[in-house]
Amino acid sequence: MLVLVFPGQGSQTPGFLAPWLELPGVGDRLAWYSAVVGEDLAAHGTVSDADTIRDTAVAQPLIVAAGLLGLAELVDSPLALSSVAAAVGGHSVGELTAAAAVGTLTPEQALVLVRERGRAMAAAAAATPTGMSAVLGGVREEVAETLARHGLVAANDNGGGQVVAAGTLEALAALAAEPPARARVIPLQVAGAFHTEHMHPAVGRLEQLAGGVATAPAVVPVAANADGALVDDGAEILRRIVAQVSRPVRWDLCTEAFASLGVTAIIEVPPAGTLTNLAKRQLKGVETLALKSPDDLDRARAMIAEHGTVPEAAPVTTVPEGV
Repeated sequence: MLVLVFPGQGSQTPGFLAPWLELPGVGDRLAWYSAVVGEDLAAHGTVSDADTIRDTAVAQPLIVAAGLLGLAELVDSPLALSSVAAAVGGHSVGELTAAAAVGTLTPEQALVLVRERGRAMAAAAAATPTGMSAVLGGVREEVAETLARHGLVAANDNGGGQVVAAGTLEALAALAAEPPARARVIPLQVAGAFHTEHMHPAVGRLEQLAGGVATAPAVVPVAANADGALVDDGAEILRRIVAQVSRPVRWDLCTEAFASLGVTAIIEVPPAGTLTNLAKRQLKGVETLALKSPDDLDRARAMIAEHGTVPEAAPVTTVPEGV
């Protein structure tokens, strides 16, 4: 059973799109995506430096566009996806890529929303100096207690002993000076405390836009970041994407949802690597592939041929309220 996953902010690296632009048609699609978001995504994906593509307003559209490009080399429509994948999941901004993959949003809707999401989150981050740090290892309860003592939030619980703390720069500095026992603290190159109350102003902007977006049912369920629920109602998927901007990402629960489906293979679309590494630690025995370049396409297609059969009744849970 195959699952496709879509990475979030921080997965991008300078030049990662260059090999993809050598494929027929990719440059044209990227030019269209650039017109939609108002950024030169080809330049950002090939020649822009690390500081430029770290900018939230640049990084988020770039990541979603890259995911759509990579997906198109595997399946040509949501209908085609439904014949090979049991579910999908997107980490943070990757939920927008996932929503487009399953047909809940059109690619253009996803790109407009990510453009506005990136801009609104960048503005929210500029209001107060905040950031994020990865906490690796330690005892789960002790990590939680240490974060609370420093006034920090576990903005991402990625499972496998990886938690991302978020809050003010002062609080993060205190965490680095006094980390949890047997844990390492690694500052992340992001512009703000994403998925915390610091991002609340961005939620209002997305709520305003979401009210005018027509959604469609998902062809396969999306594992929601809030709680790992497998959701196929289009309006509910979009509502959750909007709310998630200021709420923690529980990727550990998404991983559990994939396991409950009986996943046997996971393919991560570009810019790939982060979610594949998490899956290797948490889903032992599951075949994984980070689709980093066109050189990986033959293996991806072979995995689809081997694992891409969907049972007649994959379980779906839609939770309409309370997340």
